[in-house]
Amino acid sequence: MSAVLVAGIGNVFLGDDGFGVEVVRCLREKLATGELPALGDGVSVADFGIRGIDLCYALLDGVDSAILIDTTQRGGAPGTLYVIEPSVEDAVSDEPGDPYAVPILRSPHEMDPAKVLQTVRMLGGSCDDIVVLGCEPQDFGFENGEEGRMGLSRAVAAAVEQAVELTVKLVTARMERLSSCEAGRHGYGVK
Repeated sequence: MSAVLVAGIGNVFLGDDGFGVEVVRCLREKLATGELPALGDGVSVADFGIRGIDLCYALLDGVDSAILIDTTQRGGAPGTLYVIEPSVEDAVSDEPGDPYAVPILRSPHEMDPAKVLQTVRMLGGSCDDIVVLGCEPQDFGFENGEEGRMGLSRAVAAAVEQAVELTVKLVTARMERLSSCEAGRHGYGVK
């Protein structure tokens, strides 16, 4: 069990879809070289790529907070970063009686974050604090007859450093909140 899970999501063979994976790689590198201070005990940083089932298991293992880093198409300029806090309602199917609406992952390589979160809830797990750090993609390598490509577009690559900094801020805020909640449970700091 970890207090905070930082999960890089995406397919490195589909251009800007590899954004989450690149942010986690850069974050790990900066932590390993001491360029960034350690995030603290209880923080796990992992590259899940397209392995939705692995992310599902990590969330089922018990996580207080999850920061999912991925591309997110919201209509902004390529490289625009978004911090999205999905609600519980966002993870619920619109048709609860429809057996085909069940959000089960059909493949261990399926990585739709909404389906992963729905599957975790369906299996009895939960993570009440989830935030998505998304980046507006420019392309996925299918333009001009291509069949995908490795590497981020310039606009998205330029957002990686900012995303690393934002990830550290999101982790720090969650660790502080968890620490104050723990202190409250044990009566520390309460008069």
